[in-house]
Amino acid sequence: MAFRLGVDVGGTFTDILLVNEDTGETHRYKTSSTPEDQSVGVLHGISQVCAAAGIDTSAVKDVLHGTTVATNAILEQKGSRVGLVTTRGFRQVLQIARSFVPGGLAGWIIWPKPEPLADLEDTVEVTERVSTAGAVLTPLDEDDVRRQLAKLGRNGVEALSICLINAYANGSHEARIAEIAGEVLPGVPVSRSSVVLPELREYERAITTVANAYVQGQVSGYVRNLDAQLANAGMDTQLSILRSDGGLVSGTVAADNPVSLLLSGPAGGVTGAAWAAEQAGYTDFLTFDMGGTSTDVALVQNLQPRIGRETTVGDLTVRATSVDVRTVGAGGGSIAHVPPLTQALRVGPQSAGAAPGPASYGRGGADPTVTDANVVLGYLPAELAGGEIGLDAEAAAAAVKTIADATGLNDVERAAEGIVNIVNENMFGALKLVSTQQGFDPRDFALVAFGGAGPLHANALGKLTGAWPVIIPPSPGVLSAYGDATTSLRNEAARTLVRPFGDFTDAELSGLLDELSATARETMLAAGLGDSDLTVSYSADVRYHGQGFEIPVPLDYAAFAAGDGGGFAGLRQAFDKEHERLFSFLLDNEHELVTVRSTVNGPRPEVASISLDTGGTDPSAAERTSTTIFVEGSSVEAMVYDRDRLLAGNVVPGPAVIAEMDSTTLVLPGHTAAVHPHGSLLIRPVQDPKE
Repeated sequence: MAFRLGVDVGGTFTDILLVNEDTGETHRYKTSSTPEDQSVGVLHGISQVCAAAGIDTSAVKDVLHGTTVATNAILEQKGSRVGLVTTRGFRQVLQIARSFVPGGLAGWIIWPKPEPLADLEDTVEVTERVSTAGAVLTPLDEDDVRRQLAKLGRNGVEALSICLINAYANGSHEARIAEIAGEVLPGVPVSRSSVVLPELREYERAITTVANAYVQGQVSGYVRNLDAQLANAGMDTQLSILRSDGGLVSGTVAADNPVSLLLSGPAGGVTGAAWAAEQAGYTDFLTFDMGGTSTDVALVQNLQPRIGRETTVGDLTVRATSVDVRTVGAGGGSIAHVPPLTQALRVGPQSAGAAPGPASYGRGGADPTVTDANVVLGYLPAELAGGEIGLDAEAAAAAVKTIADATGLNDVERAAEGIVNIVNENMFGALKLVSTQQGFDPRDFALVAFGGAGPLHANALGKLTGAWPVIIPPSPGVLSAYGDATTSLRNEAARTLVRPFGDFTDAELSGLLDELSATARETMLAAGLGDSDLTVSYSADVRYHGQGFEIPVPLDYAAFAAGDGGGFAGLRQAFDKEHERLFSFLLDNEHELVTVRSTVNGPRPEVASISLDTGGTDPSAAERTSTTIFVEGSSVEAMVYDRDRLLAGNVVPGPAVIAEMDSTTLVLPGHTAAVHPHGSLLIRPVQDPKE
């Protein structure tokens, strides 16, 4: 039998999912993350889940991993010292950046501009120049290159990035500088903009290439270490890493292009949510992934997540394809506090993390967190993660009491409910970023909630958004690991053109798409996939002539291949439709093709769906005990159910708590949770407006 492992490392927990490829049977394990060395928690989880399944670790042939190593290196500012080589006259490219200041009125006064990832003292200019058409205007001065690289060597740079003006049109000068760097700076990893991001706009290309170099040391070191640890554990396995766009790449490729991994973890959750929603019969939905440190949300239409061309982590925005995920610092470990100046309760973005964790974990934490508030309200059982973490209700109450005293409530339960209400509003704000602010009504979507803490807050978020049903997938706490284990290899190739539609015929663009497809296929074929295993999709960044931004639009390859003019006509119509949806107006300007790209996907692994035994509507056979919870300002009696004993067709009336190994679901009064035959819980109001 062959087994594959999905591994998702979060800020608080590491989730492991073992899948039997022959039967579809799954085993899951949840353990505390080890921030000092993530591989420690990963190896511990792997050994435990294999033991639970009764197999030797050597039976695992594929490890599919969503990682936050690159993300954490950016957030914690622990990347390499990066040197930047650019064209003479453009040394301040990172300092000038873009004239955008986040925040509202007077944001320019209070916003501290972040320092560039490559210091000005580590930025050098070389003599060369290439035109936008790729013609060499000024030959590369190799003696100058050697002098400038030697200067960076004396500065002690640990990684090198090369971003020359117009290198997207001709990368030969960058390639030659990289060769010289191999002689002058031996052992220093090199990132070239013509490889990392061969697209228009020197600042976006520069910051993305520098970010790639900044995290490359951490990511490559982690990948090598994890590979070695897996080998030491007797596992002859293929390690693949999840990219920000939801596709997989080999560990080697990931180490060379780590900027594509900045949203690796959240992308796995969206992929897993699409699988669960499809099983439950829904194609349009919002995803709500609440973990211990943060909450990630996204919008999915027709089972396809919206893909963006920018990735933002902290203050850094780079040009890299990623699932359009928005993140807020709201999780189970988010710390509640009352600033002395305002005396107004705040929750997050600071987090207690995995160490020391919430006060209720009994590991030395004293700050009141969202998890502690849920313990006080009676929403959580006595143990989490299958018994690995016990909860100290007295410590939780003591921590939350500090909030009650600071706010003058003098009531621990009301203070705890205030903490939960505020964190719910914070997450509602994130959901609005991917729905109403993008022109979508959340009431037209379902809401898929997962992560260790997501199901606990999902019913409340359903009330806030009006998105019904709220879908709680099977094993919601490890759904991101499920997404990692059930996604496919992916690669893409792109080319910047910046030419009006009228400069092309359908046949000319079809030929270019064929070239890009062949380039993107190379890596996939080298990974052992057959040509018949691959599927190809195409997209283009389009704008009106004179605009300073583009909108990504899918390309219909068959229409262009037909060569009768229907390709550009369809692309023009698709762009106008999307532009009107986003901005409510159209222009008469000529349409302009900026960038085209080809995306190649490998086959998606076949994993058998869950199929529950059928029962009636009465869920009483799954009752565990009764408890008292505090909800909507008063104490009420609620039944606690064992999710593993619920049958298809059971309907759980609220108020209720549904407990399982990796998560806990709260069903509020006036709502019910119906058990779907494929294992999901479908929460709706008793009077569901969609029914």
